Amino acid sequence: MKTSDFNYYLPEELIAQTPLERRDASRLLHLDRVTGEVEHRHFYDLPDYLHRGDCLVLNDSRVLPARLIGRRETGGVIEVVLLRDLGGGVWECLTRPGRKTKPGIRLIFGEGELTATVTDSAEGGNKLLQFHYEGIFLEVLERLGKMPLPPYIKTELEDRERYQTVYSREIGSAAAPTAGLHFTEELIDRIGKKGVKICYLTLHVGLGTFRPVKCENIENHEMHSEFCIIPAETAKTVTETKRSGGRVVAVGTTSCRTLESFAKEDGTLEEGSGWTDIFIYPGYRFKCMDALVTNFHLPESTLVMLVSAFAGREHVLSAYAKAVEERYRFFSFGDAMFIE
Repeated sequence: MKTSDFNYYLPEELIAQTPLERRDASRLLHLDRVTGEVEHRHFYDLPDYLHRGDCLVLNDSRVLPARLIGRRETGGVIEVVLLRDLGGGVWECLTRPGRKTKPGIRLIFGEGELTATVTDSAEGGNKLLQFHYEGIFLEVLERLGKMPLPPYIKTELEDRERYQTVYSREIGSAAAPTAGLHFTEELIDRIGKKGVKICYLTLHVGLGTFRPVKCENIENHEMHSEFCIIPAETAKTVTETKRSGGRVVAVGTTSCRTLESFAKEDGTLEEGSGWTDIFIYPGYRFKCMDALVTNFHLPESTLVMLVSAFAGREHVLSAYAKAVEERYRFFSFGDAMFIE
């Protein structure tokens, strides 16, 4: 299949720049993946589509305030985004301007409480930085760092907790698992009271999630790797759900990719962790996921390809066209879909 097969028209004004005041007040487009029929609701109506015995799987990764604005010791502003912790205070980073961050260059952040030395270049033009600081690195980041918002969001975020899910706890993502941004603690409580089992896994989202597909044929695209964890309790809950005939409902493409990476052929799971570079596109046979809560994704992205693998390209693009017609809000701070 061609990348252009997953393009669609989106007016720029429909790209949400800020979150709604109330998380679960966003709109919810329900898509029947068999018939292609759609229904327009609100996210707080999600419990109406869930059944006793279902299992809701949430990604509990928490976004690092991984964007640092500093200066080179020799002068000039520098922007650094932390991508991957390599241990010992060394991180793989995205730097702008990259040509100004050659090995040996020293960077200063804040009033000097955090500094870094560029030690080497990495794949894709990224840099390896050795950080120097006193105390706990995450606490320094909390003081100096900013949220690494997607490039299509031009508005500064006033409350950075709005780019975190209410259940986030495992720090490590460079971008939010955005389908989960719609949930409130009260909504999760309502879902649990319906007899829906709720469990958590972790996939630390990398900035590669925004990397465009540049190949003409999608089969030639190479996915980035992301680290994920399946806790024992989650493996047990998902396995029991599959064996009892309930549905496994993934919240977000990150939860979907983690489940499908670790699931056995019968859809059951075991506790585990590791890296995944799974690329799901039409033709893929799902082993574990039975329904999906997801946001609206960028044209020609791997995420819209994943959703098309689950619901059919024609159904998905038709639903997107209706969402545009109904003036839904798109992408990270936008509205949501429930596909079953």
